[in-house]
This record gives sequence, C-alpha cells and structure tokens, in this order.
Amino acid sequence: MPQPTADPVQTRAELATLRPDLLDRYDAALPGARSAILTRLYGALEREPLPGLARREHRDGHTHVTFTNGETVSYPTTAAAPFTRAEPDGDPVALVHRLWPGSRLTAEIANSVANLALARANTTPTRLPAPGDPDALGKIEQLLVDGHPLHPCCRTRTGLTVADVLAYAPEHRPVIRLRRLRVPADRWYGTAQPVLYAHPWQAPRLLARYPWLTNAGVTRPVRPLMSLRTVAPVSGGPHIKTAVDIQMTSAVRTVSPAAVHNGPRLSALLTRLTADLPLDVLAETAAGAVITDDGPDRHLAHLTRQAPRLGAGETAVPLGVLATTPALLASLRDPYAFLKDLDLVLFAPMARVLERGVALEAHGQNTLIVLADGRPVRTLYRDLGGVRVHTTQHPDLDLHGDLPTDDPADLRTKLTAALGTATLQLVTALAHHYGTEPDRLWNTIPDLLDGPLPIKATTAMRLATDPLADQWTHLPKDPT
Repeated sequence: MPQPTADPVQTRAELATLRPDLLDRYDAALPGARSAILTRLYGALEREPLPGLARREHRDGHTHVTFTNGETVSYPTTAAAPFTRAEPDGDPVALVHRLWPGSRLTAEIANSVANLALARANTTPTRLPAPGDPDALGKIEQLLVDGHPLHPCCRTRTGLTVADVLAYAPEHRPVIRLRRLRVPADRWYGTAQPVLYAHPWQAPRLLARYPWLTNAGVTRPVRPLMSLRTVAPVSGGPHIKTAVDIQMTSAVRTVSPAAVHNGPRLSALLTRLTADLPLDVLAETAAGAVITDDGPDRHLAHLTRQAPRLGAGETAVPLGVLATTPALLASLRDPYAFLKDLDLVLFAPMARVLERGVALEAHGQNTLIVLADGRPVRTLYRDLGGVRVHTTQHPDLDLHGDLPTDDPADLRTKLTAALGTATLQLVTALAHHYGTEPDRLWNTIPDLLDGPLPIKATTAMRLATDPLADQWTHLPKDPT
C-alpha cells in the first residue's frame, strides 16, 4: 500500500504551485493543527494500552508517563481530555518518532497534521442549506473540518497527493462524477447490474490493471459525504458507497464481499425491526463486486443506499456535524429539551433494536438526526457493515463475515462504544455553546450510556502488529 504522500513541509511546497492563495492561511493554520493532533495523542497516552508504556502518574494538574525504554512525557492533564479546546505546544510527529521510532504511525501523523491544516486553511463561511434543498445533506456533511474527534489520524489520507486531497476530500467541498465501468457478466457478483461505480481516483488504476473492464461513461454530479468515498447526487437520489485504496484514519476503505452479500438481507431485517420506531434505516438496496482471480474483489465493488426521505421543513444532520457546527447548535434553542427529545428518537429506539438482537454502530457519521424547527423528530441510520447480530435471536439470517455473534456483551459494546462517544462529543459541545454544566445535561440521558464509556484504542491499534484487531479503553462521562 502506498505511504502517505505529504507531510507539512511537502504540502506547503505543493500548495505553492496548486493553490498559492492558500499559503498564508496554511501557515497560520499549521500550529493549531499540530496542537489538535497532539491533544489526541495525549488522550491516547492518558487512557490507552500503548506498547512500551510502563507507568502513568498524576500530580499537580499534570500527567507524567514513563516508557520501558526510559522515555518520559509530561503534559497538562486537561490537554488530554476528549474534545478539549486546549492548544498545547509541541510537535506530534516528533513525539511519535521519539516514543515509537520506526513506526508507520510517524508518517501517518505527519500526513494527518498536513491535511488538517489544509482543511482549516480552505474553510470559508458557508450558510446552512435551506430545508428542501436536494443537495442539503451533502452540503451539511462537507461542513465538517476536523474529522474524527479522537483519532490522531483524523485526516490521514494515505496514497492521495495534495492535488487529490483538494479534488476529492469532502472538507474541500468538491462536486465530482463517478466512473461507470462495464463488467463482463461472468465476472460479476451481487444483486446490482454488472456495472461498477468507481471513484474517479480509483477508476484509472482499475482500468490499467483489468483491461476487460470497459468505460461506460460517468454519473451525474455527486457530492462526497463525510466518508469521502460515499457520494450523494446533488440533484437527489440514492447514495453510492465506492471502494478506494486509501487509508483514512484506521483502514483502507474498500467494500468487502461480505458487505455485498449482507446489505440487502440486513436491510430487510432492520426495516421490520424498526417499523414501529422513530428510527429509519437507510436500506442498502443493491451491491456488486468484480470477480478477479481471488474471487469477488473488495477493491472493485460498490453498494447503493437509500437517500433520506424528508418532509417539509425537515433537515437531516449527522451527529458529528451537529456537535461541531455552531450554527446548528444555535438552532436547537434549549439543550435540555433537545436531549429529552433525543431520548425519544435516538436512545430509546437504539436500545429497543438492541433488545431485538441487533446492535447498530451508531457513531457520529452513521447516525443522522432529523430536525424540524430545531427539534429532533426521528433518527436515520446508515452503513450496515459494522453492526452485530445476535445469532440466537436471528438463527436463520444468512450473514457473512464478523457480524453474527452469540455474545450479548459484544452487541452492547458495539452500540455503546459508538453511541457513547458521539453523545459525549455532543454533550461537551452543548455545554460549551450554551454555558451549561455537562452533569446537568447528562442527567437527561438514559441508563443505556451509564458508567464509563467503551471506545476503541485507536492509537494502540495503529501501533499493533495487526492494526485491525479491536483494542478497547474507556472514557468517563465527565471528561474534565
């Protein structure tokens, strides 16, 4: 897999040719980007099972961390709090190089810093789209600048050049067209017609390697959503999730044969399970993969997903965007009433689906709140690739991959790890925006998220021999 293509210095050099108008803003944004990534690393030092970590000590408002190789790190404990607004001085790239010399994480962090600075440099004031705009969701999702709120690789884009980032990354607000590649019928797997929808970054690489794929033109204009590789037509219509050989945060974003197989089956099940709830699952209606020498190929695959169906005056907003967009927070008016309504349309339905044997991965990207006049009226859920299904409750459901489980604890952890982090981010944002006490806001949230919240130990995972094997840590509900 290609390595990250640009560190902060190289990014600046390429900007001098690509976008000289951004140079001053990039230089101004770089210190803040370093601080933002550094706070995520301090968070990992504070709570994750990191390799080589020997001891943590807390005294005089600081954390002192000692490693088995003799290295030590000290920082204000508040600078490690999740979603902190602290801006500590320091270079996260140098810190990773010092603690784990030779690690792949060093280059990934450098790429993340560069891309975060570039995203902040290219931010412009944007008005919220009006309800009813068919392009509203795409415009709203492209408001997200900083990416994953806890992962130090929040803006890592392995394999993309600076020009690619500007052309395809959602924080730069592009509109693109997918490529349609016609596939021989005997080389196609799945329920969709034998035409592969390929991301424009991926398509030329596929055509060069597989000459029996033929160009069938391009789609109408589409807007990349939060995940970069998933797009929504600007004129409305189904969303398409593509495969791209790009590492974003922790994984290369392909579409597995299991996802092609599972999507329609899970969609039918969840449509039944949620029929009486204010929770709509955006069904995966068709999917397909090209068959290469290794079988259905995750690098040549796509799936099609229903778009949200909204009523007059309604707007759909992902939880992660809601928590980071002041104009959206201001539209909620009363944070206590908002969270009480959210219990009815988000927490209670998620708990009910869990009782019915399915844990949804309800994090800030997958979970959308439908707002009407500043109030949440229902929840939309998308992306079925990370759910868990209890095999005892659904013994006849034919699923591939790691979705089936017979352990109720696996299901509960899947839901609370995703939903808990998204909720903690939202409560922290509401408390800051409205000047309220986080504890009072938490009192309106049900016992589903009681106690320390499980989260993935993302930095420890990047440093592990198998970076895709789950490792876990916990966050307190009061992170201060």
